[in-house]
Amino acid sequence: MYSIGQAAELTGFSIDTLRYYEKIGLTKPPMRKPGGLRSYSEDDVRLLSSLHCLKRTGLSLGEMKTFLQEGRCFANPIFPLSDDDKAAIADRKQILSEHLARMEAQYLALANVIGQTREKLDFYTKILEKEAAME
Repeated sequence: MYSIGQAAELTGFSIDTLRYYEKIGLTKPPMRKPGGLRSYSEDDVRLLSSLHCLKRTGLSLGEMKTFLQEGRCFANPIFPLSDDDKAAIADRKQILSEHLARMEAQYLALANVIGQTREKLDFYTKILEKEAAME
């Protein structure tokens, strides 16, 4: 069992973020020790680590909540899949596909800005080189 500080350190979230995610229902409330202190299990830490991965991809909190709402882990699926499992996987695939399309569009826009910035740097470098050659 882990304290909230330990869970935060293990997962890369701040303590405030863990409390906020609990408040908005993104995570289930952890067990409480006497005195009300939060106590996180290995499963809680694994879920929070998964959330951190999803967050790093840029998913919104709503998308993360939808992604995890079924509470299923498909790291080691049992075949044949149930209809509920198939639906959950299809939902997750849709969320990730839409998100990937948004990230690719952002990547292309950023690549364009990077190219323009390089052109400006090259232009200014050439101006300064011409000036230095004339001295």
